[in-house]
Amino acid sequence: MIYADIELKINSQKGNEILLLKRQSKNDYKKTILTIGVFHGDEPDGEYLISRYLQDRTETSNRLLFIPCLNPDGKEIQTRKNINGVDLNRNFPTKNWIKVSQSDDYYGGEKPASEIETQFLVYVIEKYKPDLILSIHEPYKVVNYDGPAENIAEDISKITGYKIEKNIGYPTPGSFGTYCGVERNIPTITLELPEKEDKELLWHTNKDIFTYIQDY
Repeated sequence: MIYADIELKINSQKGNEILLLKRQSKNDYKKTILTIGVFHGDEPDGEYLISRYLQDRTETSNRLLFIPCLNPDGKEIQTRKNINGVDLNRNFPTKNWIKVSQSDDYYGGEKPASEIETQFLVYVIEKYKPDLILSIHEPYKVVNYDGPAENIAEDISKITGYKIEKNIGYPTPGSFGTYCGVERNIPTITLELPEKEDKELLWHTNKDIFTYIQDY
């Protein structure tokens, strides 16, 4: 049982559902928080954490939005990219987007926002105007941030014990963090989970993040 409302729903190119879920206790919520799992199909644990959190009823001061699985086609075939071979985290219409070879591991598509998953997420951000975004990835076990989110990164680092990394260590043209954090000044956290962590340990380590965003 998932205690959340389906706010929006689209189908991927292969016909898999991509859901935007909402948990909201009151009409007069304080802020809007967006949490996203499975940007990359071979990084499934964000969906696990979101689904685990939504199994219990909790009160929240904020409007909480969740996309448990942004890339269901990639998840189905267990690949980083989507069904078109595009890395969604390089497909955003940023000032630094560049076209690279289709054989590149970080191929960002033929043009910015070419993919239905990217278009959906851009629409969600424009419609709901989140005050904070949490994007859950793997496998570096760090807290990365873009935009005015340093204090939030410090809080999440204290919760998880993961160290803060402002720079992930390589160029990321067309990235979601650049699109939201750098160019739109939305506090954006990229939570990098450990790779192949025991699920109970993963939940125990990260569950208080959801308590944090309820009242952020």
